[in-house]
Amino acid sequence: MAGRVLITGGAGFIGSHLADRLLADGCEVWALDDLSTGSLDNVAHLSERRDFHLVVDSVLSPAVVNELVHKCDVIYHLAAAVGVRLIVEQPVKTLVTNLQGTEIVLEHCNRFGKRVLVASTSEVYGDHREEVPLAESARRIYGPTTQRRWAYADSKAMDEFLALAHHHERGLDCVIARLFNTVGPRQSGQYGMVVPRFVRAALAGEPLEVFGDGRQTRCFCHVDDTVRALQGLMEETGSGEIFNVGSQNRISILDLARRVLELTGADADLVHVPYESVYEHGIEDMLHRIPSTEKIRAAIGWEPERTLDEILADVMAYERAELAAT
Repeated sequence: MAGRVLITGGAGFIGSHLADRLLADGCEVWALDDLSTGSLDNVAHLSERRDFHLVVDSVLSPAVVNELVHKCDVIYHLAAAVGVRLIVEQPVKTLVTNLQGTEIVLEHCNRFGKRVLVASTSEVYGDHREEVPLAESARRIYGPTTQRRWAYADSKAMDEFLALAHHHERGLDCVIARLFNTVGPRQSGQYGMVVPRFVRAALAGEPLEVFGDGRQTRCFCHVDDTVRALQGLMEETGSGEIFNVGSQNRISILDLARRVLELTGADADLVHVPYESVYEHGIEDMLHRIPSTEKIRAAIGWEPERTLDEILADVMAYERAELAAT
């Protein structure tokens, strides 16, 4: 579906890959990003294209959002405060960006009658202890408000509530994608993202820091698979629905560290670091997050194609190139 597309957070890790895919399909893309966690490097290869437009500004600017939503046909709302470290260290920024930013985007999408995809997160499910796939209708299990991690989960849950409220009350055409641990080239380890952090440490011969005991498990999905799902949900689904987007290739964080060492051939140590040593106020981590993908498979026939080893190989190739360029 060619046309004019707005991606909020378009210079971010996922947003820049989504821009690549949409441009390849003939779309004209506007990327709105304040570069707080996004990067000019992520979209440098697009800077000379006449069909790509980077707007360095914030979703917290109603006038800018108004202009961009008005001129575009559909909106992918990916802009958010992300990363455990950022969430713990800057909780005000997390809440304001995720809540007020989404409210502004939804208000203007509703005003101009534009379809919007809202990127949410598997964090909204909270701390499930059972090793079972989480369906979109699963209950949410949260900790106390004194644990800052839950501010992010709650803010993204409120984003979903806002989108659904606009849909039911005002007829907003929207779809919600709950993303599970998307990884791949261009992802930064600066804010705690585990795969680039492990790969970069291994390539540098530095210790791989495993937070806690490492028994917590995650399912990692290649960014190319994720953006393919986002495009499919935007183009092929109805309105007012929530879909998980993720892989089921589950692995413990400790085994992930061992796999990175094996694939890189690095002579580096594994060290366990208590959460309270990493984050000033400590943090509650989630033991397991496994997506049920039956709903998205039934809706658009999507399922991830990349294996974990393929994901790690792509990240290693990217990080090696980055190290060589420095």
